Amino acid sequence: MRQPLIALSIAALVATGSGLTSAAERASATGSAVAKTEAAASNPLLAEWTGPYGGVPAFDKMRIADLKPAMEFAMAENLRELDIIANNAEPATFANTIAAMERSGAELDRLFSYYGIWSANRSSPEFRAVQGELAPKLADFRSKIIQNDALFQRVKAIYDAREKSDLDAEQKRVVELLYNQFANNGATLTGEAKQRYAGINKRLAGLHTKFANNVLADEEGYDLFLDKDQLAGLPESFVAAAAALAEEKGKKGKYAITNTRSSMDPFLTYSDNRELREQVWTNYYSRGDNGDEHDNNAIIAEILKLRDERVALLGFDNYAQWRLQDRMAKTPERAIELMEAVWPAAVARVKEEVADMQAVADAGKAGITIEPWDYRYYAEKVRKAKYDLNSDEVKQYLQLDKLREAMFYVAGELFNFEFTPVKEGAVPVFHEDVKVWEVTDKTSGEYIGLWYLDPFARSGKRSGAWATMYRDHSTFDGESTVLASNNSNFIKGAPGEPVLVSWDDAETFFHEFGHALHFLASNVTYPTLNSGVRDYTEFQSQLLERWLSTDAVIDNYLVHYKTGQPIPDDLVAKIKKASKFNQGFATTEYLASALVDMKLHTTDPKDMDPDAFERETLSELGMPEELVMRHRTPHFGHIFSGEGYSAGYYGYLWADVLTSDAAEAFAESKGGFYDQEVADRLVKYLFAPRNALDPAVAYREFRGRDAKIEALMRDRGFPVPDKKASTIAVKD
Repeated sequence: MRQPLIALSIAALVATGSGLTSAAERASATGSAVAKTEAAASNPLLAEWTGPYGGVPAFDKMRIADLKPAMEFAMAENLRELDIIANNAEPATFANTIAAMERSGAELDRLFSYYGIWSANRSSPEFRAVQGELAPKLADFRSKIIQNDALFQRVKAIYDAREKSDLDAEQKRVVELLYNQFANNGATLTGEAKQRYAGINKRLAGLHTKFANNVLADEEGYDLFLDKDQLAGLPESFVAAAAALAEEKGKKGKYAITNTRSSMDPFLTYSDNRELREQVWTNYYSRGDNGDEHDNNAIIAEILKLRDERVALLGFDNYAQWRLQDRMAKTPERAIELMEAVWPAAVARVKEEVADMQAVADAGKAGITIEPWDYRYYAEKVRKAKYDLNSDEVKQYLQLDKLREAMFYVAGELFNFEFTPVKEGAVPVFHEDVKVWEVTDKTSGEYIGLWYLDPFARSGKRSGAWATMYRDHSTFDGESTVLASNNSNFIKGAPGEPVLVSWDDAETFFHEFGHALHFLASNVTYPTLNSGVRDYTEFQSQLLERWLSTDAVIDNYLVHYKTGQPIPDDLVAKIKKASKFNQGFATTEYLASALVDMKLHTTDPKDMDPDAFERETLSELGMPEELVMRHRTPHFGHIFSGEGYSAGYYGYLWADVLTSDAAEAFAESKGGFYDQEVADRLVKYLFAPRNALDPAVAYREFRGRDAKIEALMRDRGFPVPDKKASTIAVKD
């Protein structure tokens, strides 16, 4: 994992001599080496990773008390390293500037792995206090790098001469990516504008952190404890997990419903108690919007104003215009064009779905009109009536451990990877639930990396599912092997009981594993090339979801948790027949979030009331009253707990155009989804290059043409758009 403009240590510069030309510089490096040794001896977070597998994080030595001093030391050390590069008296070259930057920051890079664990997997009030102190310091640190004009001028000199130099394709790509990181983040500014840009970043860092912590506080603060007589309709497996969770929380004899998607979603799907469904729904969709100390509306308003002011300093009309300049979509208009091409079909399908649900409710003399907290419940009843498909029956064949084995099988067939469990205790982990596997090449036995899995929900862990890297692949300074992880929030079963998951959660499990495979398949030389393009990086993971429903997985890994019998053919047929069921709901709740995100970042934020803006925008879009955005604005962490997805949530749909089109490439091939020739192209062009190859070029190499929207519409069972709309293509 490489932070922007941060790479390995100054020790490598001493070893190669690239960039250290004076006696003073050599003395400085020697002194630094001593300081590093002393710091690492007193602070384990700064120590080099030792042990097997090329060294592994010392997760067993994490102490929050060590974090702040370690971060302050590592930031200062990285700035010192970069100053040496910037002040090199020799003319700028790839070796003494770009490669040297790729080597810098080893301590900080390792440290961010620990920081990420505390932030996402093991948060606590103690950590959040330190996080709040560090946020502005990290913003200052990043600003100092971007605003190091001597460093930028060296990068610019290499960038300007790149077409006339002898740089290879990967080196050119690294130069372009690093130059754009500087230029797109204020390096060209001067005077007061430069200082204001840094000040805005510092304030935003604190606001992003506060937003995320407010959401987490509302997730932790709204547990619902039920009695036995309130469980009507809930599956046995869910009830057992809720009982175990309540006991863990000190409420033995009760049943805990937590304020997270993994608990909310099945409760709203199965609970017969409409009043409780409304309460659970309200708790979940009101996160960050309760008018109390954790309310995020004022924070959102300030974030939007600051983002708008910042990009105006760079000459952009709005934040989205700045954000999309290096994405596949290129402009907000192209992203909106794609979303608006799909929106009418999605909303029309919602109307059909609601009519079906209302008919079921009326037939049962429920005496209700479908509300948002009814949608999942009655959709499940429609599923049973229309397709004779019971989601709880399907869950009996979706065991978490078996799904993991299925993912390993797919990785073996497509990537030639083999996963072998690492003996417990051989590698440090940050929680007892975390397990580790060694990844090797099936044919040669060559070691590729480690895969960590943290599967279960717990207090202090952020909701949702995600993948991350603790170390990425590179070869320019000796081979660096991958340490990848997947993180989920499945509800842990009762002791000795298997964890059963929904089909949607199984797809998400495959999705996140797709990210891990993208990390593990990397075959790039330089760390920066492991970065991603946001509306492209979801493509590989979304594509991997398709293998869940392949015959090889269904026949061998979807077995009943009690009998061990394979899932019956007639049930499989029902699953496939119902594959497009509820696409109105799924597409509309997602698109509503993506469209609101884009409109928030293309609208003048002056005097904006985020809550009112959300309501008014949805009304203008014609949002059906029976459902809400997947992520309402006050808890939309993708876009407000940082900037990774801001003005970028559309990227899932953009990537899904690629996904649907690529899936058809497999479906049309002789060997289907396990066709070796297509799989080889998949790995060669879409996984291994990471960001070494422009995404549009990479996709064209794989498919022989650009991807278009028709495959997506067919996938979702929507009408294929007219000729004009169908010409939307994912081009560079």
